[in-house]
Amino acid sequence: MTELATSYFPADESRPVLELSVGALLRAAAADVPERTALVSIAPDREPQSWTYAELLDDAEHAAAWLLERFAPGDHVAVWAPNLPEWVVLQYGAALAGMVLVTTNPALRGPELEYALRQSRAVAVAYAESFRGTDMASLITSVLPAVPGVRAVPLTDWLAEVRAVDVSGLRLPEVDPASATQIQFTSGTTGSPKAAVLTHRAMVTNAGDVRTRAGSPEGAVWLSAMPLFHTAGCGLVGIGNLVQRGTLVLAQVFEPGLLLEAVGRYDVQVLAGVPAMLKALLAHPEVATRDYASLEVVMSGGDAVPADVIAACEATFGVGFSTVYGQTELSPIVTQTSPDDAVEDNRGTAGRPLWNVEVTILDAETGAVVPLGAEGEICARGYQRMLGYLDMPEATAATIDADGWLHTGDLGTMDARGYVRVTGRLKDLIIRGGENIYPREVEDVLVQHPAIGNAVVVGIDDEAWGESVAAIVQLTPGAEAPTAAELHDLVRARLAPHKTPKAWYVSADLPTNAMGKLQKFRLRDQIVAGTLAPLEPR
Repeated sequence: MTELATSYFPADESRPVLELSVGALLRAAAADVPERTALVSIAPDREPQSWTYAELLDDAEHAAAWLLERFAPGDHVAVWAPNLPEWVVLQYGAALAGMVLVTTNPALRGPELEYALRQSRAVAVAYAESFRGTDMASLITSVLPAVPGVRAVPLTDWLAEVRAVDVSGLRLPEVDPASATQIQFTSGTTGSPKAAVLTHRAMVTNAGDVRTRAGSPEGAVWLSAMPLFHTAGCGLVGIGNLVQRGTLVLAQVFEPGLLLEAVGRYDVQVLAGVPAMLKALLAHPEVATRDYASLEVVMSGGDAVPADVIAACEATFGVGFSTVYGQTELSPIVTQTSPDDAVEDNRGTAGRPLWNVEVTILDAETGAVVPLGAEGEICARGYQRMLGYLDMPEATAATIDADGWLHTGDLGTMDARGYVRVTGRLKDLIIRGGENIYPREVEDVLVQHPAIGNAVVVGIDDEAWGESVAAIVQLTPGAEAPTAAELHDLVRARLAPHKTPKAWYVSADLPTNAMGKLQKFRLRDQIVAGTLAPLEPR
């Protein structure tokens, strides 16, 4: 391995960029292994459903024909549903029809859904009629008048309708691998979501490379409850399944007991989940009684994966571990650890860049490449970069610079081997009286207190200093809350005085998005609204 001179990792071109559309990939997989099981859909309240590759292609082609009877190639079709098998059929049907799938979170409420449909320029929305007690059909009815031209497509009985379409003589459009296949909304951890436009070749190639780095064997059986509306769920797990001609066991909802039982039942080799999911699996009362003999790898990301969670997964499941890092705008994975990495790299870094992507660490103020080990903004460019934010040229220009670098907004470092460590979030930077304060540094001190299970530091408006530091702590189960004075002294003993929080709060439930990412902006809103409980001063 050639050592780097600066924090710049050139693209490794030893693997090809796959010039395939998602539809062409499905056809190739069905031609290679028509009778292999492609998809198994599981849920707590019903019998499993399964599709071979031949059956999945047949349903997808019927779905493409159904779509083309109503819409045109290039149209944007939204889906608002949990991990239903119909979601998968619609995804591949839209790809074959040359349409762009708009993925939306089934937890959205009326105004949020209206925003997503309008911002994405959707012509239709396919929806589940209910989800976790929410009457989604009624919400659709209330939203559609505000977005004229959007057609509602209930997914109940949709497969039966699709299968009745006559596909004799069906001619599907030629689909350019460089064209858009999906519109994915950003996670929204810092405000309103933006509609990132992603290409076929980006999602296909990235999904395949992630599986290679994870050590997933060809034809592997994967188990996932990752939400399909996110690039991780429908991309690296779903499309990656086609690349490997594997079997995807897809959970409609995340239920720890269901997933633990499924590992042995389906001889699962790779388990994918965000850190919060893994913690729930490890804490389940039946975790020690299940069969994990087939399991080889656990893969996680979407948020920082704690070293103790990695160690617990390795010990409990007898597996290797792979951590992924990226973001929606990069289709989505940029760096990844391998199960074969040294322990300190596997548990302490976000891994090395994947193939065919350049990664650098740039000084946030000057834009210069920083020295090895120095902190700066993680930036990437290559085939997997989004085409841009739909109808948001200013936001696109603020994210992709004139040299083609996509600025992630994450702070990190790179070592001489190219391993990246994520150290914080540039947008979380607090500037107090001209002094830069990085929340991660303060948070790392606070969690050393035995009563603190998690800590979040944010900047709040301050008339004298511009911003001041506020800390929100989450207690460990059964712990007595420390006083604000006690925590003040803890931070003051380890960090410079200006980094010590001025305001202290306690919260039992830190707000996160559907992928488990913390939403700091909501905590700031709660502070302003006065709805967070302050810690006792003494």
